[in-house]
Amino acid sequence: MKGVKYLSSAVALAAAALVIAPAWAQKKYDTGATDTEIVFGHTGPYSGPASAYGTIGKAIQAYVNKINDEGGVNGRKLKMISYDDGYSPPKIVEQVRRLVEQDEVLFLFNTLGTPTNTAIHKYVNAKKVPHLFVATGATKWGDPKRFPWTMGWQPNYQTEGKIYAAYILENKPNAKIGILYQNDDYGKDYLKGFKDGLGSAGQKLIVKELSYEVTDPTIDSQIIELKGSGADTFFNITTPKFAAQAIRKAGDIEWKPLHFLNNVSASVGSVLTPAGLDKSVGIITAIYAKDPTDPQWANDQAYKDWSAWMDKYYPDGDKKDTFNVFGYNVSYTLVAMLKQAGDNLTRENIMKQAASLKNLNVPMLLPGINVNTSPTDFYPIEQEQLAKFNGKVFELFGKVYGE
Repeated sequence: MKGVKYLSSAVALAAAALVIAPAWAQKKYDTGATDTEIVFGHTGPYSGPASAYGTIGKAIQAYVNKINDEGGVNGRKLKMISYDDGYSPPKIVEQVRRLVEQDEVLFLFNTLGTPTNTAIHKYVNAKKVPHLFVATGATKWGDPKRFPWTMGWQPNYQTEGKIYAAYILENKPNAKIGILYQNDDYGKDYLKGFKDGLGSAGQKLIVKELSYEVTDPTIDSQIIELKGSGADTFFNITTPKFAAQAIRKAGDIEWKPLHFLNNVSASVGSVLTPAGLDKSVGIITAIYAKDPTDPQWANDQAYKDWSAWMDKYYPDGDKKDTFNVFGYNVSYTLVAMLKQAGDNLTRENIMKQAASLKNLNVPMLLPGINVNTSPTDFYPIEQEQLAKFNGKVFELFGKVYGE
């Protein structure tokens, strides 16, 4: 009889296992995710002083359309809800509340701008909504201890500022430096990195430091004043509209300094072309992605794939605009992360997977530059290379700087 009891117990355990096993394998969802769909939110400056960046949101939607045509991610279609925030802090607060509280998105993706993301930073972390791969390189987006729900994507501004400083110290140690920066966290972040990179030499090398407000109609007077200071080196910390103005005005008044332009405005299509390609010759920037205007990538398979995607999914987009490469690259990163998340589409797991990207090869990043994150490292890309504009394209030169 003891044998029968043991057998009965074994059968009971087996039956229990059959009941429990499906529970272990169950899909896990938070608001914004179902068996068939993943809904995420985005805001961008489709209007206003930073509207040149608006193409990024359109590129992201175009990438979403491509993924959905291919069957989605793990069998789920992606739905992107995107609103115009006008690069306005009060407006993004309104739009993000709408995305979180009314649209009930699973996460926020690639919201753009330092002042705008700063306005929603505490709110999204209090709500525990993943605030992923934000389109700003401010250092504050890599602070997992204080803000565990916010993660950057591109190289941070302070690191980039240090790269320009290192180049100046190595190649023009007696430079007379003039600086123009946007008077907000974005501009000040770049400025801090640059000054940190110069160290004590900065007190002697920097001869003029001027700022502008994002609401200013023009920065012509600042460019005239910088020329008048005797500066022979110019660090141009501006968003696209003002970057184009600075390049154009410097050319008009025949001021020809060694010109460093921050990466976020180094687009041949949306900045240098309207400013005047002839006036842009010699500009130096830091690059981490393949420039679609650079002929060296003409036979590169990643470029061919990007170009074909533009033709099919974003035919109205400008192939000379690096912001469309940015939208493609950051979207590729998102999809890789979602594939990794599998059927566990909770906000907690989304954040966990975003912080678990290892040597992700994003095709339109420069060779050797990969995406890496960890629970203590919220800076996915930490390498850049300098490039100089030759009148047609940015030519890469020198070593790859990185951490």
